[in-house]
Amino acid sequence: MRIGIVGLGRMGGNIAVRLTRHGHNVVVHDRTETVTHAVVARAEAEHATGVSSLEALVKNLEGETHRVIWVMLPAGAITEACIKELGNLLSCGDIIIDGGNTYYKDDIRRAEALALKGISYIDVGTSGGIWGLERGYCMMYGGPKNATEYIDPILAALAPGKGDIPLTPNRNVTDLDPRAEQGYLHCGPPGSGHFVKMVHNGIEYGMMQAFAEGFDIMKSKNSPLLAQSDRFDLNVANIAEVWRRGSVVSSWVLDLTAEALAKSGELTEFSGEVSDSGEGRWTIEAAIEEDVPAPVMTAALFTRFRSRSGNSFGEKILSAQRLGFGGHVEPK
Repeated sequence: MRIGIVGLGRMGGNIAVRLTRHGHNVVVHDRTETVTHAVVARAEAEHATGVSSLEALVKNLEGETHRVIWVMLPAGAITEACIKELGNLLSCGDIIIDGGNTYYKDDIRRAEALALKGISYIDVGTSGGIWGLERGYCMMYGGPKNATEYIDPILAALAPGKGDIPLTPNRNVTDLDPRAEQGYLHCGPPGSGHFVKMVHNGIEYGMMQAFAEGFDIMKSKNSPLLAQSDRFDLNVANIAEVWRRGSVVSSWVLDLTAEALAKSGELTEFSGEVSDSGEGRWTIEAAIEEDVPAPVMTAALFTRFRSRSGNSFGEKILSAQRLGFGGHVEPK
């Protein structure tokens, strides 16, 4: 397949390269021309073409049954402007994909507006961070069935596949989608993919916070505030490692924590100032709208707010985790 990709940052560039490794052709554009050239150079030979504008990208896709453009930009005004411009350049039968972390209600509005022009809109919640190039991306997506089926070869190439994860018992029933076992899933109508990814990120906040608090408690067990007989000088790097080996709490988040602690037990390279990228807030808003209690995710979000005015060891754990899975660098 031939597909256009707009936005070649940490994930967009790797998505383009991964697609070329699976035999797909990409037309790529980034507002920074040197970034475009770098992605073309990293791609498989003859499978990537760089262009300098959205108009050139759309023109380069002429002749395809349906022109497909994947937008991988930060949520908000920049994505809004890009999709609006593409909506004016494309025509009936074409497909726009938003693979960023867009608010799902914006997806619903955009899909309705583009449908009036006969353009299909697909929202893809994309998880995998900077590791997706090699590991693949877990994707949750929403949109009209005919359009999502058309781009299935693209999604299959980006997905991680079954790998060595054991099959879940009792999945051999007709109403369960086998693509979920490959790491990608059509969740429903426009907006549903980003909604599921939004909740995924809210859960991620809670998981990260639980690890951060636990390691902070263990690190502080040698505090002078405690009686001498109650103090333990615990090696948290070793504890993280042993938990990786058969523990109930073993996970990728724990893997990244162990890696950070093995490199620097005190995490002195981190201030512990933890940003949030929006999905946690939106998840809490959804919980409020639905009258669903979400105390863990709410507390995790508020802790990130608090981290910006003085930091603990636990918040340095959070910073290390975010750098590990997403390449997120603390604000200076």
